Amino acid sequence: MEYPMDETDKQIMQLLQRNARMPVSQISKEISMSQPSVKERIIKLEERNIISGYTAALNLNKLNRGTTTFILLKTEYCQELVDFCEQAWEVTDLFRISGEYNYLIKVQTASIGELAEFQDSLMKLGPSKSHISLKNILENRILL
Repeated sequence: MEYPMDETDKQIMQLLQRNARMPVSQISKEISMSQPSVKERIIKLEERNIISGYTAALNLNKLNRGTTTFILLKTEYCQELVDFCEQAWEVTDLFRISGEYNYLIKVQTASIGELAEFQDSLMKLGPSKSHISLKNILENRILL
């Protein structure tokens, strides 16, 4: 059964998307609701897996992984690709997609040279096309 969310739930989720470490006391002030009520709503959202976790946003440039590349890959070795991507430190995201290519891989490397090494190791799984990001315009957007 789908959980009926109201505007208050959406406001809570917006605040948590902006700052996952925001204390319940601050959320309650922002939305003019008691702390116990806010806490109860957060618990219900977590129990229903609408809120599935809390993460930290990392500055990849400062971690020397500022080159973002999207790689389209066509392969028949699906499980091998999944296993490869789970082991590759460069891979941040892997998507199964429709169309000519059946996977989209997002990788973060320090340089084009590291990207080339990664692509060399990926070649055994099938043909690919790479798209290097020139500028990050919008990422991890607040959804509600």
